[in-house]
Amino acid sequence: MKSFESKFEVCLKKVQKPARYIGNEFNSVHKENFSDLVSFAFCFPDVYEVGMSHLGMKILYHMMNERTDTVCERVFAPWVDMEEELRKNDIPLLSLESHIPVSEFDIVGFTLQYEMSYSNVINMLDLAGIPLKSADRGEDDAFVCAGGPCAYNGEPLADVVDFFILGEGEEVNNEILDAYKEWKNENGSRLNFLVKISAIEGVYVPAFYDVEYNSDCTVKSIKPNRDGVPEMVKKRIIKHLDDAYVLDKMIVPFMDIVHDRMTLEIFRGCIRGCRFCQAGYLYRPVREHSTEKLLDIAQKLIDSTGYEEMSLSSLSTSDFTCLHQLIDGLLEKTIDKRINLSLPSLRVDNFSMELMEKVQTVKKSGLTFAPEAGTQRLRDVINKNVLEEDLLRTSRIAFEGGYNRIKLYFMIGLPTEMEEDVKGIAELAQKVIDVFYSIPKEVRKGRSVTVTVSTSSFVPKPFTPFQWEPQNRIETLIEKQKLLKDSIKTKSISYNWHQSHVSFLEAVFAKGDRRLADVLIAAQKKGCKFDGWDEHFDYEKWLEAFRDCGVDPEFYAYRKIDHNEVLPWDHIDIGVKKEYLMKEHDRAYEGVTTPSCREKCMGCGAASFGGGVCFE
Repeated sequence: MKSFESKFEVCLKKVQKPARYIGNEFNSVHKENFSDLVSFAFCFPDVYEVGMSHLGMKILYHMMNERTDTVCERVFAPWVDMEEELRKNDIPLLSLESHIPVSEFDIVGFTLQYEMSYSNVINMLDLAGIPLKSADRGEDDAFVCAGGPCAYNGEPLADVVDFFILGEGEEVNNEILDAYKEWKNENGSRLNFLVKISAIEGVYVPAFYDVEYNSDCTVKSIKPNRDGVPEMVKKRIIKHLDDAYVLDKMIVPFMDIVHDRMTLEIFRGCIRGCRFCQAGYLYRPVREHSTEKLLDIAQKLIDSTGYEEMSLSSLSTSDFTCLHQLIDGLLEKTIDKRINLSLPSLRVDNFSMELMEKVQTVKKSGLTFAPEAGTQRLRDVINKNVLEEDLLRTSRIAFEGGYNRIKLYFMIGLPTEMEEDVKGIAELAQKVIDVFYSIPKEVRKGRSVTVTVSTSSFVPKPFTPFQWEPQNRIETLIEKQKLLKDSIKTKSISYNWHQSHVSFLEAVFAKGDRRLADVLIAAQKKGCKFDGWDEHFDYEKWLEAFRDCGVDPEFYAYRKIDHNEVLPWDHIDIGVKKEYLMKEHDRAYEGVTTPSCREKCMGCGAASFGGGVCFE
């Protein structure tokens, strides 16, 4: 095992934020007998500050390190200054804990949280000296795997990744590690290992599936090319959260990170069924931790970290069944220690004065709500199930409780969106302003109010009712952004928006197929990386890569897809039936809303996994 320690230390003196690369944080895990253990490099394809804010990485890192036969070390994408130093000094990509070359690990695993991180996956493999395509890797090369939400349609990386892990990793990761140990003892070939793990539910080996295309470039078929491989790869879920591995300690970084706090995961899944939301379908069915278990975990996190803030994590925090009981229990543990409770993902239709008073007991955090659309017609199309009066009622509660700043999130470019829907965003924000000034001065706090409106561009995602929809063209999105900006008539409303060019590429890779792997590799060679960062995104280089590979990106983003077409991800089973998504797609155009899972079961199929709130 070659050491790069001395050369690496010299590099640390030349970069902006050396704390990103030194490791040794409180609660990090270090194991001495590296070569005797199954080694897993957990790679997050973004900078340290972003990756260290991700809960899933923290859970799996500690879970794998609790095994006596395994060592898991973290790897983050080096920022451009560090990459320059690494390449200049012939230093490969190193792990954070032991500064061991990533290529020397047995398994190199990436978490795919965002399509625009794919170029960083390629760049990190290149920095590590690992062959970029799975077909080019030899018997001594590390296995490359990937999980996370984007892995459900991992086809753009199918030629790069040896195997995907679909679903929640607490059980399946351990099964893969067990299989690796057995395979190593058997002295089997690389192919033998992939065959072995393809029998594990939740493991998808893309090389074991052939994709055939029609003359119009649509997918004709996706079929297994060897016996024993399932035609449909089924995701894994943890049926009973209280029985699963629980994160009761967290690494405490030496530097500020994006979400620098304790995170308490209260439940998984979502009951709502917003038609644009991929996570709401991928993570079904809803499964909750018990309040007793959560309070026990919270105490252990407090004891092991010293953080001054605790955030409750879920897709819709206010939908937790025993939220008020949980908050009361948490306040007993946090008030005396001056630990702030943060409740993201609150809905405007079940926000109360009582809840607000509880969450601002220690510190008043900001309030953020997501109406998503500016008119009720469009909110019904997307099945948001939130009324204008809900937002205005909630705003009044907040203003009377002492808040004078609210953030509102919307999307533009949604299916069926018209000019009045875009103008409706500005009108709704103005109505929130008007609520503030309708409250007597002696009741409200502060003389002025600020409403921040943020819009993202709609991206059609796999496994949603809108997966068949085209994205608005870039020019159209820019026109809508300008229309909204011009519709805002007061300085009390500030407006932020995302780059339309980035959203276009996000749609391409979200709905893409295997022909995009060569584009990713070509783009990385041209210098594309950190594409989620405005200062590094280079749209022209991406267009060059598409042209060089003879691939039309508009085919993926701008085309309305027929319900009968074979989709690149049709061989992946998330539990929600394709037929159900079709019905929801039709209901969207009818303007008909669908009730939440707790109001009425609509038979989406997720109950087949068990452990949830569904009652099929």
